[in-house]
Amino acid sequence: MFDASKFTVPKAKPLPVFLLLDVSGSMGEVVDPENVRRTGQTLVSDGKTWELVEGGTTKIQIMNQAVKQVIDTLATEERMETEFLVSIIVFGDRAEQHLPPTAASSVKWTDMTANGNTAMGEALKMAKELIEDKNVVPSRSYRPTVVLVSDGQPTDEWQVPLESFINDGRSSKCFFMAMGIGEAHGIKVLDRFISKTPVLAEVNGHVIKNIVFHATEADKIHDFFLKVTMSVTTRSKSQNPNSVPKSTKSGSSEEDNGYW
Repeated sequence: MFDASKFTVPKAKPLPVFLLLDVSGSMGEVVDPENVRRTGQTLVSDGKTWELVEGGTTKIQIMNQAVKQVIDTLATEERMETEFLVSIIVFGDRAEQHLPPTAASSVKWTDMTANGNTAMGEALKMAKELIEDKNVVPSRSYRPTVVLVSDGQPTDEWQVPLESFINDGRSSKCFFMAMGIGEAHGIKVLDRFISKTPVLAEVNGHVIKNIVFHATEADKIHDFFLKVTMSVTTRSKSQNPNSVPKSTKSGSSEEDNGYW
């Protein structure tokens, strides 16, 4: 007699993706001013005075579209053996969890809004707490990819949280990617953030270096998130998704060795 209880379907292994996204007031800046109507009103946000307008496309709208596209693509790429666990932490005046860790195929999207300052340090602390918690990121998970996006300098204390994130505990084992939007982003902060992931991949013997993506024009935001999507999905299909790509400095690769 067939006993169904003796047969179990293998549970998909999570590949966590953490998005740390700047939603400060400057992200509400319109990128096509020729398509707006002026109201004559102003607002002080992110340390600056902004003119309130109607119409046009803002940087936060573009980022909403790009992030939603990432999630939709990851949802279609989920397979029996792998699920993409997406978490979004936004930071303006304070850091908040916009999306708790959720399988990409189960995400119910809501748009982010822009307001306030740039509490990046608080966002790093929140993300680290989630990654260190094995109830959130189980030991059986693949190493997370952590993406940091900002269009300005942090307005809170960020040095200690950043160094702890990239150097200590489970979070130090993540893959790091970053994008600066506009001309005034904190390039030194973002450079330091990705410093422990010098290489994104090695394809046919050619090294693809990891650099801070510069979106000096807002439409480049989509290009960066396409790069994130390709990096995550390619890693999920590799022979060992936990393998750290070869560094141009060491010339060797580091395996997970059961760390998670």
